[in-house]
This record gives sequence, C-alpha cells and structure tokens, in this order.
Amino acid sequence: QVQLVESGGGLVQAGGSLRLSCAASGLPFSSRGMGWFRQAPGKERQLVAAIKWTETYYEDSVKGRFTISRDNAKNTVYLQMNSLKLEDTAVYYCAGLRYYTNSGSAAVAYWGQGTQVTVSS
Repeated sequence: QVQLVESGGGLVQAGGSLRLSCAASGLPFSSRGMGWFRQAPGKERQLVAAIKWTETYYEDSVKGRFTISRDNAKNTVYLQMNSLKLEDTAVYYCAGLRYYTNSGSAAVAYWGQGTQVTVSS
C-alpha cells in the first residue's frame, strides 16, 4: 500500500520560510517522479514543483523562491519555500507522478493528504 505523508505546513508571516516534507512508502521511490501541488480556495489544484532524477520543474510564480529536493535514502521529498507571499497560501499536496511536462501538466499516481500553508501579512 502506497502512503505519502506530508508534514511541515503551518502559519508563517510574509517573507518567511517553511520546509515541507513528504515521506513515501510502498513504492519504488528513487525512480519515481515526485511533485508538490497546491490548491487555494476556489482555485484548481496546480503543480508547483516536480523532480525526477536530477531534473526539476517549477511553476513560474515560485521560481527562485521554492526548491524541491529528495533524499532517496529516506524516501522523502522536500519543498523549501522562501520569501513566502500571501498568495502562496494553500493546501499543499505531495504526489507520486506518472509523468510531468515542462509546461506544468502532470499525471498523478498517488496523492498525499495535504498540509495547510497559511501566509499572513
């Protein structure tokens, strides 16, 4: 049974930082593309960042502020979020990907339960 368990969300002031973690089990982690999506109220879920092997993808609004990384020994993927803005407020979901493209489309094989990130002024 595949499980993706996120942690690290919370409340932070604008300009601050958070690091999200996603611990995976039940899947061949090192060969699996992994991603972080987010969904704000009233908006569609959106791919924010993805990583497969050493290749990464970032949505334009987070480039230069967010960094996705993975530790295959720990079966964990991270999202370091710096210089957070009010518009980064959303539920963030970890995902095991079937594929993703450089245009931001992706097919998801597995979802985590989500973690809330709230950025305050």
